Amino acid sequence: MKAEAELSTAIVPGRLITELEQREQEGKGMKMIFVGAAHEVTGSCHYLEAAGKHMLVDCGMEQGVNVFENVPLPVDESLIDYVFLTHAHIDHTGLLPLLYAKGFRGQVYATDATADLCSIMLRDCAHIQMMEAEWKNRKAKRSVALTAEEPLYTMEDAEGVIKRLVPCHYGTEVKVCDGVTIRFTDIGHLLGSSSIEVWLTEENETKKIVFSGDIGNKNQPLLHSPIPTKEADYVVMESTYGDRLHGAERPDYVHELAAILKETFDRGGNVVIPSFAVGRTQELLFFLRKIKAQRLVKGHENFPVYVDSPLAVEATGIFQDNRMECFAGEALYLVQAGINPISFPGLKLAITSEESREINFNETPKVIISASGMCDAGRIRHHLKHNLWRPECTILFVGYQAVGTLGRLLVDGIDEVKLFGESIQVRAEIKKLVGMSGHADKNGLIEWLCGFEEKPKKVFVVHGEDSVCAGFAECLKLEYGQSTYAPYSGTVFDLLSGKLEYEARPVPVKKKAKSVVSNVYARLLAAAQRLLNMVRGIDGMPNKDMAKFADQINSLCDKWEL
Repeated sequence: MKAEAELSTAIVPGRLITELEQREQEGKGMKMIFVGAAHEVTGSCHYLEAAGKHMLVDCGMEQGVNVFENVPLPVDESLIDYVFLTHAHIDHTGLLPLLYAKGFRGQVYATDATADLCSIMLRDCAHIQMMEAEWKNRKAKRSVALTAEEPLYTMEDAEGVIKRLVPCHYGTEVKVCDGVTIRFTDIGHLLGSSSIEVWLTEENETKKIVFSGDIGNKNQPLLHSPIPTKEADYVVMESTYGDRLHGAERPDYVHELAAILKETFDRGGNVVIPSFAVGRTQELLFFLRKIKAQRLVKGHENFPVYVDSPLAVEATGIFQDNRMECFAGEALYLVQAGINPISFPGLKLAITSEESREINFNETPKVIISASGMCDAGRIRHHLKHNLWRPECTILFVGYQAVGTLGRLLVDGIDEVKLFGESIQVRAEIKKLVGMSGHADKNGLIEWLCGFEEKPKKVFVVHGEDSVCAGFAECLKLEYGQSTYAPYSGTVFDLLSGKLEYEARPVPVKKKAKSVVSNVYARLLAAAQRLLNMVRGIDGMPNKDMAKFADQINSLCDKWEL
């Protein structure tokens, strides 16, 4: 297909618009550009421009194998005014500290619970990256072939962007600035998760765009079911499970999990559960509390459960703090009865590294819940090293495993893996709790979209694997009469005219150096770019103030001039 209207300059990876075009277009037009999670599941990021403002909806990190190149942001990071977050998962928030490191000083709007979770998750992500870089650098000292590794960003960057968070209540219209209003609606995917309604006004014309975020599964153990939105001009919706169904009846996770525990404990093994620290871990604790209360694991009723993740421990506290607003169903009933639905006798929390190491020296059959959920980082890799080679143990997966992750390799049946430079034979039993997902299935996605009272003018399908995005968009078009489009990264849509301004083509990913700004010189360049953008933005300021600003810049230059 050809674009309905071509840009004056072609958009290719690494360049959306020239600097001159950027300055000419600044403050003009109303457009949406798809940057991340376009025909891919992770790295969610969408750019909006309206009312003279530059905005992002999510700023996520790519995880697993990246199939296609993502275009860079169409403006410098220091020009971004606002970021709106759908939820706290790292594939939707993980590049916020990098945005800050490159000059962003705007505001980040999120629900109350999302803001709370981001405050711990972004720090944790920065810590993991710094620790991994340190480990790789120690390894590099033993090999002349390896170069020094830099973390993607630092703890200071995470702390800096956390201070930019603006907590918002569900269901409340928030006027961000003239021409931009937003509202968060509970979408049931994670504590604090939301769809976001964005009203943009330009040239006395208002358009409403609804971003679904990750749509939650119905009737989950802890959270509310997704709340539909009534109207929108344009919808940007996810399609993670747009090609599959969870099943007509919800599986009996409590009894299924109890059976796996009994089989493994009878063999004398451990049940190791790679789990996302935020959301899935708390659901598992809810199930395990019921198993304990009903004494379902005969002969092992007092089995210990270890949560080995400082992040999961902190997140569980945040779940407790938000339980009255966000919990639903049986979990809310227990809370109202004075019972903690995610705690029980035998639950042990490992926070320090020493506590984590001691878990594997205890020979008692046990449950070990540890992050990360896809086994790509964190303490779970140590537990896999100690348990994968033991045929009496079970590795139990309870969530989506992205292509290219260690978790996906194990689920797909790999016989041997390498952990910390050592080859480990996979002899443990590999199992999955099928259907346990925080994502809606195909029917759930369709149900959410059909909740609009009138069909949107256009539905953009994102956040799904390549074939899933295309197939789900085609299904919505043929079977439900929706006007759909599955954009690739770099696609530009004019919100006023309702036409594609540029239709990007897929560009296979190429191996490239990591974009880091943690080294001193790169940070200096980012700061200089931020200053330049500030100067461009104050044209029209009183001459007296501009002269004072110029004197301050010159004084700084004089001080540092060699």
